[in-house]
Amino acid sequence: MSDLLRFSASLVTLRLVTLRLVIVSCGVVLALCVSAPSFADALNIGGDAESLGFSPTRLARIGSWYQARVDAGDLPGAVVAIAKNGKLAYLQAVGFQNRAKTVAMKPDSIFWIASMTKPVTSVAAMILAEEGKLDIDAAVARYLPELKDMQVGIASIDPATGKPSITVEPPKRLMTVRDLLRHTSGLVYPPQFADAPINRLYEKAMFQRDRTLADFVASLANLPLAHQPGEVWEYSWGVDVLARVVEIASGEPFDRFLEKRIFVPLQMADTGFYVRESRLDRLVEAPTGRNPQFDVTRPRALLSGGGGLVSTAPDYLRFCQMLLNGGELDGVRILTPKTVREMTTDSLPAGIRFVGNLTGPNTGSSWGLGFAVRTDARSSDVPGSVGSYTWNGVWGTYFWVDPAEKIVAVQLIQVVPDSIGRYLSAMRNLTYGSLQIPGEFSFIAPVPPVVVTADSLADYAGTYDFGRSASSRDRMASAAANFAGIGADVEMTESGIRIIAPRENSPAGNAGIRARDIITDIDGAPTKDFKINQAIGRLRGAVGSQVRLNISREGGGGPLEITVTRAPIYIAAVELQIRVDAGRLMAEATGRWPILDFEKGKPVALSAMSDNLFYASSGDHTRIAFVRDSKGKVTGAILNPGTWQQEGAKLG
Repeated sequence: MSDLLRFSASLVTLRLVTLRLVIVSCGVVLALCVSAPSFADALNIGGDAESLGFSPTRLARIGSWYQARVDAGDLPGAVVAIAKNGKLAYLQAVGFQNRAKTVAMKPDSIFWIASMTKPVTSVAAMILAEEGKLDIDAAVARYLPELKDMQVGIASIDPATGKPSITVEPPKRLMTVRDLLRHTSGLVYPPQFADAPINRLYEKAMFQRDRTLADFVASLANLPLAHQPGEVWEYSWGVDVLARVVEIASGEPFDRFLEKRIFVPLQMADTGFYVRESRLDRLVEAPTGRNPQFDVTRPRALLSGGGGLVSTAPDYLRFCQMLLNGGELDGVRILTPKTVREMTTDSLPAGIRFVGNLTGPNTGSSWGLGFAVRTDARSSDVPGSVGSYTWNGVWGTYFWVDPAEKIVAVQLIQVVPDSIGRYLSAMRNLTYGSLQIPGEFSFIAPVPPVVVTADSLADYAGTYDFGRSASSRDRMASAAANFAGIGADVEMTESGIRIIAPRENSPAGNAGIRARDIITDIDGAPTKDFKINQAIGRLRGAVGSQVRLNISREGGGGPLEITVTRAPIYIAAVELQIRVDAGRLMAEATGRWPILDFEKGKPVALSAMSDNLFYASSGDHTRIAFVRDSKGKVTGAILNPGTWQQEGAKLG
């Protein structure tokens, strides 16, 4: 029996585990660590974390960061779990289950995990595929004949009135089960992630708690597909349709199939479509009123494969570990390694168009069969190895699996959708930033200490930009990756480039460009047939250069011509400030995330190893080498020079 199995089984009832409680501010932080051969005793998390390759000091920042959000009133509470090499490295429950802050969060608190249901549904479908009961390349209509006559909608907007009209055409091919798995079916969601005329038609679907999956699927039959199957990735109700396919192929209700084939074998005792009455005291309160479809306090007819499940951090960690292990956990095989590889590898055809900013080239990711897959480190929004796979829920629940680092991580929170971005970024940066660097502690301080002139120390003072990532493990968004452009998040549509949102104080926003504007031409070139990389390339350019955009705006008023002057687009995520204090260099992180030994509000003294090489006098003794150009001007700094070095450019 593995450590993870022992841990999950023991957490079904807290009476079986000895827990050490650490009271922090107004919340409760609970820390456990792995101890071979069992979890019978709560030991010091730091020692075990270090044996798994983490810096205990830096790992401890995770709980502190979430606690600060609790103290600020931004977050009621959270549960964070991290495993590495199949062993639990970190588990903390911070804050409270309810907004009134009267019920302490627990490691087995139960959360509505929303779209983290989708990977579970995808695994269910692939179980049936392995058994020969489901052909994922077959038309969906083989299993759901009521959908065989769905047409493809074509929306157009009258430029004079701004009113949409929709015509239909036959699909070039029928949507397949594979399309459902990878969001290329042409099915979409109602306005939430995208707000287009066809999305609005999907509000007519019978997605209601007292309706079954069969009712829901039947209600889609008279709606148009938003895209030709296989040509566009758009986040969708496709996984809910997939849940109905699982019912047909298995001959069982969806909840029963999941229970029998996934939850019981993996000992995910608290995972299901509702919370039993005896466990309601562990249910985390919603940040707003629950939509009736997702009232998880009682059974409901609608078994949403796209967002219906509740779970706990220990339960979902086991699901992730099964995937990392190639489909097996503690002698129980759910899938073959080949199937897991297929599910977690980019499955999208070259040139596919992406709607929205959830995945795609501008986020450094693509889509497998149930997961977003990290494909490009430099374009990514978050650190992690290429090949990592992930997804999250609308209220901030989040997981990822990193096969290269052998890491699985789960964050469970409940916040409004507009707030989740900072938590996803925090979880990734704080986790990867806490990994030890090989040879990090091998240096020997010089004796006697090296003395550096006051003039040299003054040269080093300034702010250094280390890009968007605190991780030394990949080369995501280094300082050189900052660029010049119009400063707007965009997506491709059939009409051209749609503005998702201008960035704050950006050239686009200052020029009057608005969210949902459509760029129909760039410098006279029609954008209708652009690929996303072409669009981004055209909008970026040299600082001070101008780009002429023709804009179509919802609500009418005719086409607009707007000229935008490109400017530097700077994302201050990881910065280090160096200053001279009483004849000594001091270093402090001033960006969004800490980096190695350096945190915001905690300046660290630097000691000299040579004229241009220093080390932090405390913590993990990060080394800093300053870089000069051919004229002797200090232009940058390198942290821990060598294979794992992190490079920063001096600003100004």
